[in-house]
Amino acid sequence: MLYYERKARKQGFRIIIGVDEAGRGPLAGPVVASAVFLKKNNFRNKIRDSKQLTPLQREKAFLEIFEKAYIGIGIINESVIDAINILQATHQAMSIAVTRLIAQLPYSRRTHKNFHRKVCVLVDGRSFQTNLPYAFKTIIKGDEKSLSIASASIIAKVARDRIIHMYDKVFPQYGFCRHKGYPTKAHRLAIREHGPSLIHRKTFKNS
Repeated sequence: MLYYERKARKQGFRIIIGVDEAGRGPLAGPVVASAVFLKKNNFRNKIRDSKQLTPLQREKAFLEIFEKAYIGIGIINESVIDAINILQATHQAMSIAVTRLIAQLPYSRRTHKNFHRKVCVLVDGRSFQTNLPYAFKTIIKGDEKSLSIASASIIAKVARDRIIHMYDKVFPQYGFCRHKGYPTKAHRLAIREHGPSLIHRKTFKNS
Protein backbone atom coordinates (compact mmCIF):
# COMPACT_ATOMS: atom_id res chain seq x y z
CA MET A 1 0.00 0.00 0.00
CA LEU A 2 3.05 2.29 0.06
CA TYR A 3 4.52 1.39 -3.35
CA TYR A 4 3.41 4.60 -5.07
CA GLU A 5 4.38 6.78 -2.13
CA ARG A 6 7.87 5.28 -2.04
CA LYS A 7 8.24 5.57 -5.80
CA ALA A 8 7.31 9.26 -5.68
CA ARG A 9 9.78 9.85 -2.85
CA LYS A 10 12.56 8.21 -4.86
CA GLN A 11 11.72 10.64 -7.67
CA GLY A 12 12.42 13.54 -5.35
CA PHE A 13 8.92 14.41 -4.14
CA ARG A 14 8.57 15.19 -0.45
CA ILE A 15 4.86 15.90 -0.14
CA ILE A 16 2.86 12.96 -1.48
CA ILE A 17 -0.88 13.58 -1.39
CA GLY A 18 -3.57 10.95 -1.92
CA VAL A 19 -6.88 12.11 -3.40
CA ASP A 20 -10.24 10.36 -3.76
CA GLU A 21 -13.92 11.24 -3.93
CA ALA A 22 -17.32 10.06 -2.79
CA GLY A 23 -20.60 10.80 -4.50
CA ARG A 24 -20.07 10.59 -8.26
CA GLY A 25 -22.91 8.13 -8.77
CA PRO A 26 -25.81 9.35 -6.60
CA LEU A 27 -28.93 11.10 -7.86
CA ALA A 28 -28.77 13.63 -5.02
CA GLY A 29 -26.37 15.54 -2.84
CA PRO A 30 -22.83 16.81 -3.35
CA VAL A 31 -19.68 15.19 -4.59
CA VAL A 32 -17.03 15.28 -1.86
CA ALA A 33 -13.29 14.93 -2.41
CA SER A 34 -10.54 14.51 0.12
CA ALA A 35 -6.80 15.06 -0.04
CA VAL A 36 -4.53 13.40 2.52
CA PHE A 37 -0.82 13.88 3.25
CA LEU A 38 0.19 11.28 5.82
CA LYS A 39 2.54 12.33 8.60
CA LYS A 40 2.65 8.74 9.89
CA ASN A 41 2.07 5.42 8.13
CA ASN A 42 1.36 3.18 11.14
CA PHE A 43 -2.32 2.76 11.94
CA ARG A 44 -4.22 0.88 14.60
CA ASN A 45 -7.34 0.76 12.45
CA LYS A 46 -7.82 -0.79 9.02
CA ILE A 47 -7.03 1.66 6.24
CA ARG A 48 -8.30 0.47 2.88
CA ASP A 49 -10.87 1.29 0.22
CA SER A 50 -13.77 2.78 2.20
CA LYS A 51 -16.25 0.48 0.43
CA GLN A 52 -14.52 -2.51 2.06
CA LEU A 53 -15.06 -1.18 5.58
CA THR A 54 -18.12 -1.16 7.80
CA PRO A 55 -19.54 2.22 8.88
CA LEU A 56 -18.03 1.74 12.36
CA GLN A 57 -14.61 0.84 10.90
CA ARG A 58 -14.75 3.93 8.69
CA GLU A 59 -15.59 6.20 11.62
CA LYS A 60 -12.71 4.86 13.71
CA ALA A 61 -10.29 5.13 10.78
CA PHE A 62 -11.58 8.64 10.03
CA LEU A 63 -10.63 9.87 13.49
CA GLU A 64 -7.20 8.23 13.42
CA ILE A 65 -6.38 9.62 9.97
CA PHE A 66 -7.15 13.13 11.26
CA GLU A 67 -4.60 12.51 14.03
CA LYS A 68 -1.88 11.41 11.61
CA ALA A 69 -2.30 13.50 8.46
CA TYR A 70 -2.83 16.89 6.89
CA ILE A 71 -6.28 16.83 5.31
CA GLY A 72 -8.21 18.94 2.83
CA ILE A 73 -11.85 18.50 1.80
CA GLY A 74 -13.59 19.86 -1.30
CA ILE A 75 -17.38 19.87 -1.70
CA ILE A 76 -19.27 20.65 -4.90
CA ASN A 77 -23.04 20.83 -4.60
CA GLU A 78 -25.71 19.53 -6.92
CA SER A 79 -26.39 22.87 -8.67
CA VAL A 80 -22.75 23.13 -9.77
CA ILE A 81 -22.77 19.46 -10.79
CA ASP A 82 -25.76 20.22 -13.02
CA ALA A 83 -24.00 23.24 -14.48
CA ILE A 84 -20.60 21.72 -15.32
CA ASN A 85 -21.23 17.90 -15.25
CA ILE A 86 -20.20 15.37 -12.64
CA LEU A 87 -16.71 14.66 -14.02
CA GLN A 88 -15.68 18.33 -14.01
CA ALA A 89 -17.30 18.81 -10.62
CA THR A 90 -15.30 15.88 -9.25
CA HIS A 91 -12.04 17.29 -10.59
CA GLN A 92 -12.93 20.69 -9.13
CA ALA A 93 -13.68 19.17 -5.72
CA MET A 94 -10.33 17.35 -5.82
CA SER A 95 -8.44 20.53 -6.68
CA ILE A 96 -10.15 22.39 -3.83
CA ALA A 97 -9.26 19.57 -1.43
CA VAL A 98 -5.57 19.72 -2.43
CA THR A 99 -5.51 23.52 -2.14
CA ARG A 100 -7.03 23.38 1.35
CA LEU A 101 -4.53 20.75 2.42
CA ILE A 102 -1.57 22.79 1.17
CA ALA A 103 -2.86 25.81 3.11
CA GLN A 104 -2.50 23.81 6.35
CA LEU A 105 1.20 23.06 5.87
CA PRO A 106 3.67 25.13 7.87
CA TYR A 107 4.12 28.54 6.23
CA SER A 108 7.88 28.14 5.89
CA ARG A 109 7.40 24.87 4.06
CA ARG A 110 4.75 25.91 1.56
CA THR A 111 6.47 29.19 0.73
CA HIS A 112 9.86 27.59 0.18
CA LYS A 113 11.46 28.16 -3.23
CA ASN A 114 10.42 25.48 -5.76
CA PHE A 115 7.87 24.09 -3.29
CA HIS A 116 5.54 23.09 -6.13
CA ARG A 117 8.20 20.76 -7.52
CA LYS A 118 8.22 18.77 -4.28
CA VAL A 119 4.49 17.95 -4.40
CA CYS A 120 3.07 14.83 -6.04
CA VAL A 121 -0.66 14.12 -6.07
CA LEU A 122 -1.83 10.50 -6.35
CA VAL A 123 -5.38 10.47 -7.71
CA ASP A 124 -7.80 7.57 -7.68
CA GLY A 125 -9.28 6.87 -11.09
CA ARG A 126 -8.52 7.16 -14.78
CA SER A 127 -8.41 10.91 -15.28
CA PHE A 128 -7.77 14.20 -13.55
CA GLN A 129 -7.76 17.75 -14.88
CA THR A 130 -6.51 20.64 -12.79
CA ASN A 131 -4.82 24.02 -12.92
CA LEU A 132 -2.79 23.22 -9.83
CA PRO A 133 0.99 23.52 -10.37
CA TYR A 134 1.76 20.07 -9.00
CA ALA A 135 2.74 16.78 -10.58
CA PHE A 136 0.03 14.14 -10.39
CA LYS A 137 -0.49 10.49 -11.22
CA THR A 138 -3.84 8.79 -11.74
CA ILE A 139 -4.12 5.25 -10.41
CA ILE A 140 -6.99 2.95 -11.36
CA LYS A 141 -8.35 1.37 -8.16
CA GLY A 142 -5.88 3.54 -6.30
CA ASP A 143 -7.86 3.16 -3.09
CA GLU A 144 -6.79 -0.51 -3.10
CA LYS A 145 -3.14 0.23 -3.94
CA SER A 146 -2.13 3.38 -2.07
CA LEU A 147 -2.38 4.07 1.65
CA SER A 148 -2.70 7.81 0.98
CA ILE A 149 -5.57 7.32 -1.48
CA ALA A 150 -7.28 4.77 0.77
CA SER A 151 -7.11 7.31 3.59
CA ALA A 152 -8.62 9.95 1.31
CA SER A 153 -11.42 7.57 0.31
CA ILE A 154 -12.34 7.09 3.97
CA ILE A 155 -12.32 10.82 4.73
CA ALA A 156 -14.43 11.62 1.65
CA LYS A 157 -16.94 8.84 2.35
CA VAL A 158 -17.45 9.69 6.02
CA ALA A 159 -17.65 13.44 5.32
CA ARG A 160 -20.27 12.92 2.60
CA ASP A 161 -22.29 10.47 4.69
CA ARG A 162 -22.46 13.04 7.50
CA ILE A 163 -23.77 15.63 5.05
CA ILE A 164 -26.37 13.20 3.74
CA HIS A 165 -27.49 12.33 7.27
CA MET A 166 -28.24 16.01 7.84
CA TYR A 167 -30.20 16.17 4.58
CA ASP A 168 -32.18 13.12 5.71
CA LYS A 169 -33.57 15.18 8.58
CA VAL A 170 -34.67 17.91 6.15
CA PHE A 171 -36.09 15.52 3.53
CA PRO A 172 -37.07 12.37 5.50
CA GLN A 173 -39.43 11.11 2.80
CA TYR A 174 -36.54 10.02 0.53
CA GLY A 175 -34.68 7.72 2.95
CA PHE A 176 -31.28 9.29 2.34
CA CYS A 177 -29.79 7.63 5.45
CA ARG A 178 -30.36 4.24 3.85
CA HIS A 179 -29.14 4.79 0.29
CA LYS A 180 -27.02 7.98 0.61
CA GLY A 181 -28.60 9.35 -2.58
CA TYR A 182 -27.64 6.42 -4.79
CA PRO A 183 -30.19 5.20 -7.37
CA THR A 184 -31.74 2.31 -5.46
CA LYS A 185 -35.22 1.10 -6.30
CA ALA A 186 -36.60 2.62 -3.09
CA HIS A 187 -34.98 5.96 -3.89
CA ARG A 188 -36.43 6.04 -7.41
CA LEU A 189 -39.87 5.18 -6.08
CA ALA A 190 -39.61 7.99 -3.53
CA ILE A 191 -38.75 10.47 -6.31
CA ARG A 192 -41.75 9.32 -8.34
CA GLU A 193 -44.01 9.74 -5.32
CA HIS A 194 -42.70 13.05 -3.98
CA GLY A 195 -40.90 14.56 -6.95
CA PRO A 196 -37.25 15.67 -6.77
CA SER A 197 -36.03 17.60 -3.74
CA LEU A 198 -33.82 20.68 -3.74
CA ILE A 199 -30.71 18.48 -3.51
CA HIS A 200 -31.55 16.16 -6.41
CA ARG A 201 -29.36 16.54 -9.48
CA LYS A 202 -31.52 17.67 -12.37
CA THR A 203 -29.16 16.34 -15.03
CA PHE A 204 -29.30 12.79 -13.65
CA LYS A 205 -32.04 10.43 -14.74
CA ASN A 206 -34.44 10.14 -11.85
CA SER A 207 -36.96 7.70 -13.21
